[in-house]
Amino acid sequence: MQRVAGRTPASPGGPLRFVGREREFDLLLSAVRHPPAVVLVEGEAGIGKSRLIAEATAVLAGEGRPVLVGFCHPLREPLPYGPVVDALGRAGAWLPAGGLPPATGALAPLLPDLADRLPPPPPPTDDPRTERLRVIQGVRSLLAAIGEAVLVVEDLHWVDEATRELLLLLARDLPPHLSLVLSYRTDAAGTHTPVLGSAYRRPPGIGGAVIPLSRLGESDLHDLATDSLGFHATPALAATLFARSEGLPLVAEEDLITLAEHSRTHGFEGIAGRLRNADVPRGLREALTERLAGLSPDGVAVTAAAAVLAVPATQELLTAVAGLQEERAERGLVEALDASVLREDDGGRYAFRHVLAQQVAYGYVHGPRRNHLHQRTLDELRQQPTPPLVQIAHHTRALGDRAAWLQAAEQAVDHATEVGDTGTAEALIGQILDEPDLDPEVRSRTALALARLAAHGVDPAAYARRLRRILADPQLSRAARGEIRFGLGLVMFNELTDTAGAEELEKAVEELSEDPVRAARAMSTLALDERQGQETARAWQQRAERSVEKAADEVVKAMVRGDRLTLRARSGEPFDWSLTDALPRRSDDPDILRQTVRALHNVADGALELGHDRRAVPLLEEARDLARRVGHPLAECYIAVTLLRAEVLAGRWEALEERFADIVAAYPAMTYPRIEQALFLGRLAAAGGRRAQALEHFTTAAGEVQRRAVATALRAAAGLTAVHLAQGDPSLAQAAAGKAVDLLRLSGTWPKATGLVPAAVEAALACDDRGAAEQLVEDATQALAGKDTPAATAELHLARGLLTMHAEPSRAADHFAAAQHLWQDIDRPYETALAAEHRARAVAETDPAEAARPLAQATAAFTALGAAGDLARVDHLARHLGLTRPESVGRRGYGSRLSPRERQVAELLAQNATNQQIAEALFLSPRTVEQHVANALRKLGTTRKNIGAKLSEDEAAD
Repeated sequence: MQRVAGRTPASPGGPLRFVGREREFDLLLSAVRHPPAVVLVEGEAGIGKSRLIAEATAVLAGEGRPVLVGFCHPLREPLPYGPVVDALGRAGAWLPAGGLPPATGALAPLLPDLADRLPPPPPPTDDPRTERLRVIQGVRSLLAAIGEAVLVVEDLHWVDEATRELLLLLARDLPPHLSLVLSYRTDAAGTHTPVLGSAYRRPPGIGGAVIPLSRLGESDLHDLATDSLGFHATPALAATLFARSEGLPLVAEEDLITLAEHSRTHGFEGIAGRLRNADVPRGLREALTERLAGLSPDGVAVTAAAAVLAVPATQELLTAVAGLQEERAERGLVEALDASVLREDDGGRYAFRHVLAQQVAYGYVHGPRRNHLHQRTLDELRQQPTPPLVQIAHHTRALGDRAAWLQAAEQAVDHATEVGDTGTAEALIGQILDEPDLDPEVRSRTALALARLAAHGVDPAAYARRLRRILADPQLSRAARGEIRFGLGLVMFNELTDTAGAEELEKAVEELSEDPVRAARAMSTLALDERQGQETARAWQQRAERSVEKAADEVVKAMVRGDRLTLRARSGEPFDWSLTDALPRRSDDPDILRQTVRALHNVADGALELGHDRRAVPLLEEARDLARRVGHPLAECYIAVTLLRAEVLAGRWEALEERFADIVAAYPAMTYPRIEQALFLGRLAAAGGRRAQALEHFTTAAGEVQRRAVATALRAAAGLTAVHLAQGDPSLAQAAAGKAVDLLRLSGTWPKATGLVPAAVEAALACDDRGAAEQLVEDATQALAGKDTPAATAELHLARGLLTMHAEPSRAADHFAAAQHLWQDIDRPYETALAAEHRARAVAETDPAEAARPLAQATAAFTALGAAGDLARVDHLARHLGLTRPESVGRRGYGSRLSPRERQVAELLAQNATNQQIAEALFLSPRTVEQHVANALRKLGTTRKNIGAKLSEDEAAD
């Protein structure tokens, strides 16, 4: 590439000219300058990833952008989220003067140099998952507070799982002004291993790029040689450089450094032939070997010590490992630095210029000498005030002392776990499990430790993948396999809503037969699987209760008691709500209180689904407060979403879009918030007449939920059915309802109001399948007999009304009126309005004038909710029935202000609706819509593209 404007040539002894990367350089800068963005820089070792990033970030720093850089290392000592913490530790100069968000206080223990500028840390908890989530939220909040920053994490091929998870969740939900730049080796990471894990997909609204680096061409190497050797760099020399390096920049640079050194002594004559005919093989190994050969014994000793240490080291440690006197070691170190064999980092430590160079130098240390240096390193490291256990494990392994290595590795695991660096602990455990012929007891113990560490993560999908890898080990003991499988089934069942989770739990029950308490946990979870039906659920619950009768584990007993309440509350049988008062609100054991939180939420959720909304909300609020008190953020997530759902049902829709978006952003790894968000957005779009968008949202929800969360799956299917009916496609509506009705019958979840029964009845009638509609109503009637299910009963009345509408409209009107009154008592205004609309249609069959009152009720409710599509439909019905007065010739004029109809059109335009979609939503002719669109755009003085902003300004002015 050409020299970038404003940059100076490389100084003697400094880095060589930056060549051959003009396109990649421009792409990186362009992506980072348009945040939020995720940029991945990939390529083989020595290809120039770090150089490209350094050149780009130098320009960005010159523009005033904060650039925070962290590195992954293969032998990093335990530090939670080390690479990211290293980067954030340099952020002091860019912290805002006005204070930081409270969430950043969780970083105070990790960033001691910034602790005085951070808010106080939250009270500690004994739940590692909670602590981990706090740190992740703190990192995001801190980066958001800095503003237009660039976070760089290099060498991600050495990243630990905890840091990978943090970066994955950050990349899914970047702060608006942050750019994330990640580099990694493709030859190390593997072409089939996504660097952020298979769960990562670039979300909408986040830009960026994947920048693969290829090898340099011969002309690029000629430019590089010219920068180093001036006019002595001939085309023949460039050809030789290219042949030796095959375009790998690191190898070419090492050759040029060697040539420059030799030419100072032997002159430049014949340098191309000298390089071509050198008595060394091609590549980096030979270039570095030639330089090593020119070092004195002291320089060789220091270089060998650095190669064996494998991590940046102080001069003092290099001196001790090399076995030299201080003065001789200093001379050797200076010599290695002058020869560009070693380099000094920002912390005053010394290491090779590149990991490949370290590997080459290590290979040139003879075996006996290498073992001696490893042993001397061990002696020195063990004497340090805080022995670096990861490095100690590495050196014992290099010495071939398997027993000592296992002992050191387990000690390092314990230390890493103790300080909260689960990523380092997991990496070490992985090395232990890779050992052949490992003692079965050690293998099972270590696998269990890995499973428990993985449970601390906040990405359920990543946790499940790791547990599956552990279970693939055929040498695990039966008990260990059962416990690990239980963890897998639990996360699949609760957090991934994966049907196969129940199968894993059933297997775990059998494998845990000798541990009744652990088995009871699996049984109790299976009792909540609605897909298996109520009889099976009760059977699992009874087994769980028998298993813990004599157990001393009070936490498991609390869980089983809570699940018993959950099953009773959601069954639809008359329920004594005071039973929840017996759940403990005070205990010295926070896990018992977490079980209370879980039970309160589950009972409240069941109450909401049955239609006992006024009982559900106080229970949810109490559960939320208790979850905050005991530090249970995942429960807080579930409770917050269920409270939002209660707001949806209560018709308080204002600002709910933003509140759902906030909670999805706060818990990016959780499925439940995304499902409920999609269901709400689907309802909002359908009410607004935006059927295509409603269909998209309901399809998203149906795809996310799968079959395990039965009631939620039925709600998604009901939404799809209703939209297909509104679009005039009854066959698609019946197809969407059919599978859901099968699931309803299989699960027996009739007491829960999901909207499916009336929607399926309407779809069947639209397809002239009256027999299916009658059978569904009969099944629902029998299932709900004697049950306390106000919401499902209201839906049943609605379904009966639809069934009798044409043959007995007066009877249908009575059913619709009953549904309307039930919904009104429950306090669900949208459902109340829909029932009133149905009642008006039924009444109008015999006396159109009598339809005026329920139509007025529906109109008032839809107006208050802002349901423009529903309002237009009711208005159309009223006009059809002749219940509205014709507008007079001298009707009200609106001048330059939008009329009510023009405002409805403008709002749909702002939501990207087409003219045809607006016509369908508002029951207008396409020609009328065209006139309204033209008037709205003219009055607002804008275009379709900008109408949303103009509409907001107009509303603010009102």
